[in-house]
Amino acid sequence: MRNGNRGGFVMKERTPAGVIAALTAVLVLLAPHAGAQPATYPTKAIRLIVASGAGLDFVARQVAGPMSEAVGQTVVVDNRAGASGSIAAELAAQAAPDGYTVMFLSASLVVYGIVSKTRYDLYRDFAPVTQAAAAPYILTVYPGLPATTVKELIAYAKSVPTKLNYSSTGNASLAHLATELFRISTGIELVHVPYKGVGAALPDMLAGRIHMSFLSMGSVYSQVRVGKLKPIAIASATRAKIAPDLPTMIESGVPGYIVTQWHGMLAPRGTPQGVIERLYQEIAAAVKQLEVVKRLALDGTEGVASSPREFAAHLRNEREQWTKVVQLANIRAE
Repeated sequence: MRNGNRGGFVMKERTPAGVIAALTAVLVLLAPHAGAQPATYPTKAIRLIVASGAGLDFVARQVAGPMSEAVGQTVVVDNRAGASGSIAAELAAQAAPDGYTVMFLSASLVVYGIVSKTRYDLYRDFAPVTQAAAAPYILTVYPGLPATTVKELIAYAKSVPTKLNYSSTGNASLAHLATELFRISTGIELVHVPYKGVGAALPDMLAGRIHMSFLSMGSVYSQVRVGKLKPIAIASATRAKIAPDLPTMIESGVPGYIVTQWHGMLAPRGTPQGVIERLYQEIAAAVKQLEVVKRLALDGTEGVASSPREFAAHLRNEREQWTKVVQLANIRAE
C-alpha cells in the first residue's frame, strides 16, 4: 500500500490465524498460574504458627492484630514451643501452601538448623515473606569491670587471658555464637558460661559473677536503665532509637559486626507469589502503625518490613555467617 505522505511503501504483515490462536490458548492457561493472589484471599482465618520465645510471641501479636483488621479475617497466633522452634517449623513445613498457615520465626531458628539435624529445611521447604522486626544485640558488662568502651574491654581481656567470662542463653544459642563471633573477631580469650535462658543468667550477671554478655536489647535493657548493667555497644548497623548515645560495634572498631534478634515470616514452599506479596504488604503496614511502633520500641525492637527478596538474602547471609562461627569455634549442640 502506498504511503501518501512519503511516496514510499508500507508492507502489512499478516500473522497466521493458527499462531494467534495458539498464543491466546497459552495466555489463557498461564493466567491463573502467574503468581497472582486469589481474588478473594483470605476467605478464612490465617494460622500464624509461632516458634518459642517470649520476644517472638510479643512481635507476632503486635502484627496479628492490625493484620486481622486489614484483611477482615482473624489471624490466630498458635504457639508451638520446643526444640528452639524446630517443632513449629516442622509443623509449618507440612502445611498446605495456600497462605492460611504461615510461620513466625526468629534468628535462633537459623542457628538451630546449623547445629542440629532437622526433618525440614528452612531454605528448601519455605518461601520468605518478610523480616518484620529486629532488636539489636547489646554488649553489657558488670558495672565494676574497668571498661567503658569496646577497645577498653578488648585491652582488659587481653591483660587477663582466660579470666573473663560471658553468659549465654544456652550452648549453641544465638547469644553463644554472637559472643564467639566477637571473640574470634578480636582475638581475645573468653570463658563461656551457658544458662537456660536470660532469667537464669541475670542473677549472676547482676552479682558480678558473670563479667559480660551479648543478649538482645529487650531482654536486658531494663537493667541498663537502672544502672545494674553497663552498656558498651550495640550490634546493629546503626544506632538504636532507644539509646542514641550508645555506639555500634562497627563504630567501636569491630568491622562488620552485626547481630540482631530478628523476627520474620515464612510460608510453606509453593505458596502463590501473590499471596506472599499480600502477607508482606499487610505486615509492612502493621509495623508502621504508630501504636505498634511505640509498643515495639519499649524493648528496643524496631519494624523492618523487608521485601521477600530482601528477606531471602538476609536468611542466606545469616546461614553463611553462623556456619563459619560454628566451624571456627567448634560449637556442637548438646
